Amino acid sequence: MEHSIISCTRKIHFCAGHRVMGHESKCATPHGHNYYAHFFAEAEKLDELGRVIDFSSIKEKLGGWIDRYWDHTFLVCDRDIETINAMKNVPGNKELFICPFNPTAENMAAYLLDVIAPKQLEGTGVYISKVILYETDNCYATAIRKI
Repeated sequence: MEHSIISCTRKIHFCAGHRVMGHESKCATPHGHNYYAHFFAEAEKLDELGRVIDFSSIKEKLGGWIDRYWDHTFLVCDRDIETINAMKNVPGNKELFICPFNPTAENMAAYLLDVIAPKQLEGTGVYISKVILYETDNCYATAIRKI
């Protein structure tokens, strides 16, 4: 008998600003988006209730991380010293999120998949197989876990 792969997906909304360092057009200017991250969760087996994971657990673990570090803040590349210095003078309750990457949708999706999700879901037996990050209604990036 074939073994089915079952996944469940949770969508997390957040608002954040960024600047794409070195961009050839208007995205070189600091600006913001209403992002939507779709997390595709898988597990070796379903739990006793027949779930990969409770949807609220994804919201708590991954959405909670996004809320703490990315929602209503500004993502800036660690090499973008001019923007870091300029944004430090902007009043607000949250610190900049200094990224070890240029904050494109592609890099943000990969960071959520490869760095954040494994840490936040450690010990659950659940892994995120794919992240789709919508930057706008028409533009999104996809990061897929290597097998």
